[in-house]
Amino acid sequence: MANEKPLRKISQAFKELEAAVNSQTAEIEVAPFSSACSLVSPLFGCLGIAFKFAEIDYVAKVHDLAEASKSISTLPVLLDRDIEGDSVRKAGSHSRNLLRVKRGLDMVRVLFEQIIVTKGNSLKDAASKAYAQVFAPHHGWVIRKAVAAGMYALPTKEQLLHKLNEDGE
Repeated sequence: MANEKPLRKISQAFKELEAAVNSQTAEIEVAPFSSACSLVSPLFGCLGIAFKFAEIDYVAKVHDLAEASKSISTLPVLLDRDIEGDSVRKAGSHSRNLLRVKRGLDMVRVLFEQIIVTKGNSLKDAASKAYAQVFAPHHGWVIRKAVAAGMYALPTKEQLLHKLNEDGE
C-alpha cells in the first residue's frame, strides 16, 4: 500500500456505485460491485489477527461474486437466479456470499463511524462495537470469545491510519 490511499479509492468506487443506484435503472452490475468490494479487503488485514478470519471469508466471497460477474450481469439477476434455483440459503450460493460481503461492508462502515466518534488512540472500543453490531449476532460463543481476545491485538488508531497512508483528516 506504499503511497496509495486505499480509503480514497474505496470512496471513489462506492460513489460510482451510488450513481448507478440513483440512475434510471437503479440496477448495480455485479462486476463493478465486486471490484469496489475488493478494494475493502486490505482494511481487514490492517486490523490484525482479530479480523483475520473475517478477511479470509470476505476475500473468498468477493472472489465468488467477481467470478459470477462473468455470467451474471446485475445483483437483482444474481438474486433471482438463486431464488429460482432454491439456493438462497445454501452455503456457497452467490446470494449467501452477497449477504456475507454486505456484512463485511457494514462492519467497515460501523468501524469507521465509531473511529470518528471515539476519543483516544485505541481501536478496541470502536472495533468491539462494530463487531457486536454486525457480526456477533451471527457467531457462536466460541467465535465471539476468540474475537474478543483478538481485540487486544488491534493496532492503535494512529497505526491503522499510518498503514492506510492517511493523516486522520
